[in-house]
Amino acid sequence: MMTKKTIKTGILSFGMSGKLFQAPFLEVHSGFQLMAVVERSTKKAKEIYPHIKSYDSIEALLADSEIELVVVNTPNFTHFNFALMALKANKHVLVEKPFCVTTAEAKELFEVAQEKGRHILPYQNRRYDSDFLSVKQVLESGKLGSLVEAHLRYDRYRHHIGPKVAKETPVPGSGLLYDLGPHLLDAVIALFGYPKEWKKNTGQFRPNTQVDDYAHIHLLYPEGFQVFVTMSMLVVQPQASFVLHGTKGSYFKQRTDIQETQLLDGLAPDHPSFGVEEADKNGVLYTLDEKGEKQMEETAPITSSYLHLFDAVYQTIVEEIPYPVSHDDILQQLAILEG
Repeated sequence: MMTKKTIKTGILSFGMSGKLFQAPFLEVHSGFQLMAVVERSTKKAKEIYPHIKSYDSIEALLADSEIELVVVNTPNFTHFNFALMALKANKHVLVEKPFCVTTAEAKELFEVAQEKGRHILPYQNRRYDSDFLSVKQVLESGKLGSLVEAHLRYDRYRHHIGPKVAKETPVPGSGLLYDLGPHLLDAVIALFGYPKEWKKNTGQFRPNTQVDDYAHIHLLYPEGFQVFVTMSMLVVQPQASFVLHGTKGSYFKQRTDIQETQLLDGLAPDHPSFGVEEADKNGVLYTLDEKGEKQMEETAPITSSYLHLFDAVYQTIVEEIPYPVSHDDILQQLAILEG
């Protein structure tokens, strides 16, 4: 019997991303071995995962010849340089959103990865959220008919200026557009494809903010289909995260961050109740029957897991199966963020 290959993996940071969205999944997924983390000061990862190496620097981790995959989950403006360093060290790379700041940077990373015979993959975990999956299911059912308009939102309320310098000061890739825009635009691209044209507006509303805390993107598709993407730091009562209108029906779906909530509570990704959506977050589908009377139905909750993202990473690196988020998807996303 052949032993399944495990990908020896290192993480470049153990902040919220490393602690919640990377390490727990790498630890329980049979295709990966969590080998190392970079922790410059406090060694918190080593306390949770005693078997790992805790390096003091990124250079030291990249010099570890055993590590095959590196997760770049450092501040946005560092993604390009650290991903490039990892590729030049002959590592495969998984990059947190945003993939980088510009299309020119992304093209260079793709070229270097090809030269080195390595994969560089974007970590777009929201494709594995139950809200996104429910919208995908409704679209595939055809119950909405031809699409007329769609609204995608990410609402938060944080009036204060956060402590993270890389997010709250005007460095490349800072601000709300680059923080939440990659999630929303990846959903748009995955669900609807590439737009013909787009317009973008940003705003600054919190006292003393140095970066955008509001952004809106209007995208135009063939046949007149319109998509409206909104993200805001100042919404006291969040609206539905997905609203779709078609010639035959409408669909409303609340945001379901159940996985993030469970991870914050310490629930492991291999727990039976992980990713099970709350019943009160069901989507609502409105259609017309043969008599033209409005019908309402709740869509069934979907169990989701970011483990499926790591399935895709494993399949791409080991089995050469194309990754769900293509290079062109990333270039389109960055062109919209830039333009």
